[in-house]
Amino acid sequence: MTGLPKKAANLTVRADLLEEARARKINLSQTLEVALAAELKKRREVEWLEQNKAAIEAYSRHVEKHGLFSDRYRTFMRED
Repeated sequence: MTGLPKKAANLTVRADLLEEARARKINLSQTLEVALAAELKKRREVEWLEQNKAAIEAYSRHVEKHGLFSDRYRTFMRED
């Protein structure tokens, strides 16, 4: 996401990785941002699932018992 404010951060990295990344001209800041964004997305998804676990289970039980609202409008058969 360009245009967002940036802030300096001090990090420690294994020396061998840093040397190889520099030799291959890898932009460390960009690489960290992409990896960090992916990790944060994954953790937010896990947190959301945990926070909504009861509602998801309740909805699943409701569908199991009563089916989907749209079932009567289907023009195809479901294979189980």
